Amino acid sequence: MTIREASDDDVDAIRDVARASWEADYPEILSRETIEEGVEEWYGTDALHEAVSDARTRLLVADEGDAVVGFAHAVLNGEDEGDILRLYVHPEHRRQGIGRRLFERVRDDLYERDVDRIYAMVLADNDLGNAFYRDLGLERVTEEETTIGGDAVREHTFALERG
Repeated sequence: MTIREASDDDVDAIRDVARASWEADYPEILSRETIEEGVEEWYGTDALHEAVSDARTRLLVADEGDAVVGFAHAVLNGEDEGDILRLYVHPEHRRQGIGRRLFERVRDDLYERDVDRIYAMVLADNDLGNAFYRDLGLERVTEEETTIGGDAVREHTFALERG
């Protein structure tokens, strides 16, 4: 497995990983319609192409063979802070360390850009995602509301200080 910067050729595969992850992780949190709207809103073709070319964005993919099996999407949100907006591994490829490797790579990339504090967002009811960030040493710092497909949902923000 390799982790590399995403290209425009990866846009459809990233959206496929997001859709499969949301369908596996969120059926009791979000309706099927909200999942579909959210995937299109957050992972639309134009938005992903923009993320690929934005210098303040880190969009990384995990490749296994010729297939994208996971991705991490982070942005610089200030002079010394970065946000991990999304980190997903296709449900069929979980429990192999891919998520950890994606996290470590995006964390290191942000540190190379002089980021001292990293935030990561995850839906409050996504037990697997919350446990993932806690296991990596991040601390939950806030719980706020976000909107997905017009529905309000709770979201946790985790933080990691550069040590």
